[in-house]
Amino acid sequence: MAPLKNILYLFDVDGTLTKSRQIIKEEVRNFLFQELSPRGAVGIVSGSDFAKVSEQMGGAEVLSQFDYVFCENGLMYYRKGELINKKDILEYMGEQKLQKVINFCLGYLSKLELPAKRGTFIEFRSGMINVSPVGRSCSQEEREQFAAYDVQHKVREAFVEALKKEFSDFALTFALGGQISIDIFPEGWDKTYCLNHVENDNFSEIHFFGDKTDLGGNDCEIYNDARTIGHKVMTPEDTIVQLKKLLSLS
Repeated sequence: MAPLKNILYLFDVDGTLTKSRQIIKEEVRNFLFQELSPRGAVGIVSGSDFAKVSEQMGGAEVLSQFDYVFCENGLMYYRKGELINKKDILEYMGEQKLQKVINFCLGYLSKLELPAKRGTFIEFRSGMINVSPVGRSCSQEEREQFAAYDVQHKVREAFVEALKKEFSDFALTFALGGQISIDIFPEGWDKTYCLNHVENDNFSEIHFFGDKTDLGGNDCEIYNDARTIGHKVMTPEDTIVQLKKLLSLS
């Protein structure tokens, strides 16, 4: 099959290329670089920062093999490990508004009773605020415990509704991120933001693969964007199955 370099294959990370906050499996990584890369450009888009994405992909050297790396929804744009473009939520919102959002989150979190609570409940990133009711320093077991509890009790969904009501005039988006958190960012700074960086690269098709594609999930906007062909996946294994079918390899 001749290389089709005018096609971009773009992937979410958690739940799509890896289990949530886990390292990519060797067979998934090998498929991307040995089978997929000769057929088009390969990129990833994540709400996480560069350090977390790098860790999950197996290190900066592996990450540099991707044609495109969009961290924090594309607010941090890397090519071959080099930072090309950066946008700052503090500069955009200002300290006063930012603190109002953070203070509200801290107050809301203080009233929640969960199976477990640990540390790092609010993580300030360049392009967003990440809020985790259980705390990002939780163990993998505690992460899974909260995820199951959240499915039953809709903790994050209720939190999002409270945020929307409180900050209806702030032009912010509140999206479920991964298993344990909520991403808060200005409207338009969702994962579709990364598409701005490739609009002049003349791709005939952009295929996006993600798991949080339902309304309120942080893959929803880019999955439904007219510029992409969306593929909803359930696991990293499902991602490979769908890719093989798309490429007529199975």
